[in-house]
Amino acid sequence: MAKTFGQSCRDLRRSKGVSQRDLAEKVGVDFSYISKLENDRLPPPAADTIVKICKELGVPPDELLASTGKMPTDMKERLSTSSAALEFVRQAHEMKLTEDEWKSLTKRLRRLRTE
Repeated sequence: MAKTFGQSCRDLRRSKGVSQRDLAEKVGVDFSYISKLENDRLPPPAADTIVKICKELGVPPDELLASTGKMPTDMKERLSTSSAALEFVRQAHEMKLTEDEWKSLTKRLRRLRTE
């Protein structure tokens, strides 16, 4: 069974040896908010808050964001202002890429940028 957002967040925080109070202070929220998130008494926060949590824990936010179906504001803005970016995502979605195909595409994009 997949972990909830709260369980994943708690596991990450504990693995980094960070208390709820310390994390809350660094993210700019009350520690009871972190407690409620970790105990699944609140829905996952906004994408930008998830990014802050991950930044403070020193982990990439992608996995936690993906589990909630959210994306950072800057990414959302880029997709909403670039018809080419939106078309790229639409095409990738329609192709139903496998995990290996996603990895290959990512490598090709990086190479394209360095050429």
